Amino acid sequence: MRGSFWRDYPALLPGVRVVAPDLPGHGDRAGEDFTWEGALATVEAALPDGPVVLAGHSLGGYVAMAYAAAHPHRLDGLGLIGATGVPTGAGAAVYRGFARLVPRLGEERVARRVNALMRRLAGGRDVSHVTDEGAGYAAMPAAWAAVMSECGPGLLGGLDIPVLLLNGGLDQMRLGVRAYAAACPGARVVTVPRATHFLPLTHPEACARELRRLLDRALQTYRR
Repeated sequence: MRGSFWRDYPALLPGVRVVAPDLPGHGDRAGEDFTWEGALATVEAALPDGPVVLAGHSLGGYVAMAYAAAHPHRLDGLGLIGATGVPTGAGAAVYRGFARLVPRLGEERVARRVNALMRRLAGGRDVSHVTDEGAGYAAMPAAWAAVMSECGPGLLGGLDIPVLLLNGGLDQMRLGVRAYAAACPGARVVTVPRATHFLPLTHPEACARELRRLLDRALQTYRR
């Protein structure tokens, strides 16, 4: 998903600087090879000075948790949206399915299917700023293979910052949320009823409200 997925959030979060870079292989960087190291370097390069809350959706959420685990003192808050699946055991089927889509169907076909799904779920909202051509999905196998090997609830174990675990009630990625909450007992767990994996797009007000709460918690900690 491209960084412009968050296009509407500066207006929804007045007074907040929103930085949303494209990860390797996504958005304006479609065609680049996706690497886990490159994704983490993208986050590092984008972080401003001062209090920082790092939030990500789906793949971006898994990259965010890995960055937080590697640099726990660099952040003041962490938000994981649609990113609490456990990529081991039975839950790994979801990740393997994502990783197999492009080789099985081809980039253009995957793009058409995913873009059509987003338009349908958006219920009339403009989604032209988030839909990608086929090249934008070429990174999917490498990206989700990296998630399966690099991520899991244990990454949250050493964090001492406010954490938000936000999911749609209809999202399969929420199925491991209890394991993540157990690894990070202070985390705020929120499920938006009837929302899908595309929660930030279909329910932007609810998503922004929870991000604002996370920001407020992070600022309280930062000012101590």
